[in-house]
Amino acid sequence: MKVLVASDSYKGSLSSKQVCEAIEEGLLKASKEAFEVLKVPIADGGEGTVDAFLSAMGGELVQVTVTGPLGEPVSSFYGILPDGTAVIEMAAASGLSLVPAHKRNPLITTTYGTGKLIEHALDRGCMRFIVGIGGSATNDAGAGMLQAFGIKFLDEAGHEVPWGGGNLDKVATIDMSAMDPRLKKAEFIVACDVDNPLCGENGASAIYGPQKGATPDMAKLLDRNLSHFADVVSRTLGEDHRDDPGAGAAGGLGFAFKAFLHAQMRRGIDVVMEVTHMDTLAAQCDIIITGEGRTDFQTAQFGKAPSGVANLGKRVGKPVLLISGGLGEGYQELFGQGVVAAFSIANGPMSLKEAMENAYSLLVDKAQNIGRLLVALAWLS
Repeated sequence: MKVLVASDSYKGSLSSKQVCEAIEEGLLKASKEAFEVLKVPIADGGEGTVDAFLSAMGGELVQVTVTGPLGEPVSSFYGILPDGTAVIEMAAASGLSLVPAHKRNPLITTTYGTGKLIEHALDRGCMRFIVGIGGSATNDAGAGMLQAFGIKFLDEAGHEVPWGGGNLDKVATIDMSAMDPRLKKAEFIVACDVDNPLCGENGASAIYGPQKGATPDMAKLLDRNLSHFADVVSRTLGEDHRDDPGAGAAGGLGFAFKAFLHAQMRRGIDVVMEVTHMDTLAAQCDIIITGEGRTDFQTAQFGKAPSGVANLGKRVGKPVLLISGGLGEGYQELFGQGVVAAFSIANGPMSLKEAMENAYSLLVDKAQNIGRLLVALAWLS
């Protein structure tokens, strides 16, 4: 029985590669003779995207120190695939995980470091980029990233405006004369799983600002600043992208990619499946197994990674099993998308801490039991 294992990470516990390895180990414990396992670690554009691509495709992990979201140096990374494509996680340079909870403040956080990751990859000769923009700590409309490219945002007195979403209302003019010319020839594919506009009640500040430390008043201020910034950008470029789907992703970083870099906005799982030729692999297999750290109604409704895999299985006529760290309300919505059965790794009452600390062994055990069931069903047929 040929099994394609294509799982997202169990965030805070196991990488997508480790999840795939644990499932393979469990299946082979059930029967080494019955199973042939193909592993494709996946991600949806957030943390783990680089690891997923490199694990599936091979390539080089590049370590680099850049400016973090609070303006301090952070150790970061990106990947270069065998075809020269650079894979970047904005979270590795400008992510929420890099900011202690008590310091979260989207008025001051910056995407400057994300721009420096891209610049470093350009210096390595990369001209095609896949950029995952999940997990941001920022609300600066990508201004910091653009400043790293040489673009200057000037106030009424002609001085450069400081970093952070709290300063965007000071932008009066934009000087693009020193913008890195290589960017005009580069191709950007942005892995983005939200379609929020830049501003308004469904915009970046209102919807995602609170998780980045914004109070209600702060979110309103940030939204006004984003609107002002979009006005200036529109006057400068002659086109307005504030209402484009995904413009509000990552605190408006999606807006910057669309307006200044003409990026394609794609669902993260769609990009992963395309690059890894997962449709071909799925067609060659008998069954597909996917998963994530927690599955609930959001997985189906927001098109998270397991949802993409489930729909792939449905298209190619292959059953999909889901093994997640936990199952929450509404996970059954995936049954309409191609999942035939869903499992949690918990084997009894346990705390979240206990489940996360023992996730690998619990996952192996669950996969072994599923493997034994599959062998029994094959024997009965």
